[in-house]
Amino acid sequence: MKRREFITLLGGAMAVWPLAARAQKIPRIGVLLVNSPEPLGPFRESLRELGYVEGKTFQFEFLSAEGQMTRLPELAVALVNSKVDVIVAVLTPAVSAAKNATRDIPIVMGPAGDPLATGLVASLARPGGNLTGVSATGAETGAKNLELIRDAFPSVTRVAVLAHATDPFTRGFVEGLERGAQLLRIALHVHMVPGAADLEPAFAAMVQEQAQAVIFQGSIRPETRSNWRSSTSCRRCRL
Repeated sequence: MKRREFITLLGGAMAVWPLAARAQKIPRIGVLLVNSPEPLGPFRESLRELGYVEGKTFQFEFLSAEGQMTRLPELAVALVNSKVDVIVAVLTPAVSAAKNATRDIPIVMGPAGDPLATGLVASLARPGGNLTGVSATGAETGAKNLELIRDAFPSVTRVAVLAHATDPFTRGFVEGLERGAQLLRIALHVHMVPGAADLEPAFAAMVQEQAQAVIFQGSIRPETRSNWRSSTSCRRCRL
């Protein structure tokens, strides 16, 4: 789904609020994040293009787990208790936490990885309940990611994967990569990272394995990429 379609979808969710409620207050969009900050500039810009003015016709309330997955359930409950009108949950763990926290407040996935396989929705065409939004194709395109690496660097035979140990999406993500690695005859080394304290050992293991490329799961904190560069002297590793 394209960005404009996603924003239109959110606008539709805003439009269904009762007129009496909208007359009494400015609608509030709760945004639940796994990491912070998220690239929400285009999101705000598209809302403005559709006539929504932050601070006047709506307002945001951001809560981020700062990469600590165990905080997501309590943050989701906090958004529900603050009585936001709609929740935008970014990435599968946040969507799952939001779904568990409420059956009444509309939830927009922005996006979630493979929501069908992870049990978030009944079907992609008719998700049901209070959940809708954008689904990613990370699990299905694992082989394609490896093909792109091989096309860019034909000599690559060893690829490391940094995956989040507690993300519901991880299983499908890794399985897709494993299928692709088997077809391309690439040695795949998967490193499950429960938390920030486990990053350095994972990087050290990648160096020992002489990884020539690294694939990061989306729920791994963005600054992990810079940590990899500063933690190793492996010039052959490609990010």
